[in-house]
Amino acid sequence: MPTTDSDLHLIALLDRVAARTLTPGQQAPAEAALREIYDLTSSRLYGVALRVVGNREWAEDVLQEAYLNIWRIAGDYRASLSPPLGWMGVIVRSRALDFLRRRTSERADTALEFDEVMNDTLAGDAQDPMDASDASEQARALHDCLRRLEARQREVLSLAYLRDLSHSELAEQLKVPLGTVKTWIRRGIEQLRGCMARFA
Repeated sequence: MPTTDSDLHLIALLDRVAARTLTPGQQAPAEAALREIYDLTSSRLYGVALRVVGNREWAEDVLQEAYLNIWRIAGDYRASLSPPLGWMGVIVRSRALDFLRRRTSERADTALEFDEVMNDTLAGDAQDPMDASDASEQARALHDCLRRLEARQREVLSLAYLRDLSHSELAEQLKVPLGTVKTWIRRGIEQLRGCMARFA
């Protein structure tokens, strides 16, 4: 496969990154090599990420994940199979698609859990006045149960369900770690279920 001077340079840099696992004393040169790879390729690879995810902030997250992946698997690169920029482009595209899948899955999981609580609470069509009365009582019960949640749990559930925000978007908006957001959502839904069971 024909290679240009820039390809040869990137190949040499990838070799330096890959060599870090073989010679622990080469850690600093490996980091410098990755930094140079980033400087040489990030603008083009950012364009790849942006085309896939369609959002600048998401593209930056994808790019960061991609370079961490390049750091980990630089030793897998084979110059005989692909030019270095093409190989890195595949990694970025793969990270971008994974990002979109994770985001869709997070949103669906949160909405599904909240829907289950709502369906358990407000099940049935209000066909007659008794049903309407029951639905009204259940709505009041749900309102009461929501009020009993901690303020942060109530806020995160409202944002997740009503504004359709993913876990990562919630973490960014609320300026808290992703794990904290997931814990608040899980505990909030568990408390809602427990509270609503008392009204059933």
